Amino acid sequence: MVTFSFREYGENLGTRRLGKRVREQLIPLLEQDERVELDFTGVNVVSNSFADECIAKLLLTMPLSELKSRTTFRGLNPIASEGVLTALQRRHFTIV
Repeated sequence: MVTFSFREYGENLGTRRLGKRVREQLIPLLEQDERVELDFTGVNVVSNSFADECIAKLLLTMPLSELKSRTTFRGLNPIASEGVLTALQRRHFTIV
């Protein structure tokens, strides 16, 4: 398993532009490694926009079941967790 640290991109992750940039760094890891730990330790806020662009848009290339089996989350505080969960739910229901 490889760890992908979101803290390297800031304490507050809020824009689609940044989300796209981070997703572009994350995709090669998902393609190469069997499992990727998404580490949000030290991140205070993850906006819905960032979470949609960075994480939820991965659902356009793989089903939710595969994303769940290939990733694990660590270090999400309640505020950041809500942003990620909301983005995944919205994107999942628009695809299905």
